[in-house]
Amino acid sequence: MHKRLITIVSLAILATLLGACAPTETPEPAFRVGMVTDVGGIDDKSFNATSWAGMEMARDELGVEVEYLESQQQTDYAANLTQFIDQGYDMIITVGFLLGEDTATFAQQNPDVKFAIVDFAYDPPMDNVLGLTFATDEAAFLAGYLAAGMTQTGKVGTFGGIEIPPVTIFMVGFQSGVEYYNQQHGTDVEVLGMDLFVGNFESTDDGRRAGEDLIAEGADIIMPVAGPVGLGTAAAVMENPGTMLIGVDTDWCVSAEEYCSVTLTSVMKNMHVAVRDAIKMAQEGTFAGGTYVGTLENDGVGVAPFHEFEDDVPAELVAELDEIRQGIIDGTIDTGW
Repeated sequence: MHKRLITIVSLAILATLLGACAPTETPEPAFRVGMVTDVGGIDDKSFNATSWAGMEMARDELGVEVEYLESQQQTDYAANLTQFIDQGYDMIITVGFLLGEDTATFAQQNPDVKFAIVDFAYDPPMDNVLGLTFATDEAAFLAGYLAAGMTQTGKVGTFGGIEIPPVTIFMVGFQSGVEYYNQQHGTDVEVLGMDLFVGNFESTDDGRRAGEDLIAEGADIIMPVAGPVGLGTAAAVMENPGTMLIGVDTDWCVSAEEYCSVTLTSVMKNMHVAVRDAIKMAQEGTFAGGTYVGTLENDGVGVAPFHEFEDDVPAELVAELDEIRQGIIDGTIDTGW
């Protein structure tokens, strides 16, 4: 019995030693993705925040590691990109047209790193960069038509942050939608602010002043295309009963719910989905450079629900919007962009 016990103990010790010596599997390193914001902050309730939501979707759905670096000014772009490169990130998402030049420079210097940039495309395309662009003129056309059908003063307004294509595309589409409504209904709704740019995407004070000026000129529906600047416009609209707001980039009844009571609708570009999908392709090895275009047809852009104005928008106007949407998709209606 004593010998048998010794044998059992010896075998147990040997098994333990062999187990300790057995090779262990090295866990696969996590796929790491960094995001460089444009100015305005990560919680701008607009394009930075919506793009970051896509990063969070990728983290939750794909198991990637995500991080962001905020750009307080344009000179931060290169420094933030350098930090992610030096830390060995697998992919970098840059947010905004103004990062186009720096993104191209770093992509050319680091061909093994994948990049995606919101609101910019390269011609010719780059193998390791995917431009995430959006035909927001299509959705803004619908918003303009809606505004023309809802105005009580016969004047609607818009303005931009900085005069760059991702801003002016909204404004042109909006104006074209108003003009199309005039053609269809024999009306003469006027669009104010087409040449108004406040010069930044940060100052809510500038947004308030622009909103107050447009309201003073008679606009009762305003679409600010200026990121967080538009929150100042929303505050001005709240203080002027009878006026309404049209949000941009995301559904403002969700991102800025404190202003939902004055938000007629929002012109949405679904950046979060595009960012998530770009990361998924990079992680799976199917990533290819080039350009993605979000449209009404592929649900890359759209208009938000009317929320608190659902009962105020006439059924006839809703039906017209449905017809116009299809006309834009099939190419029989030109958005003017």
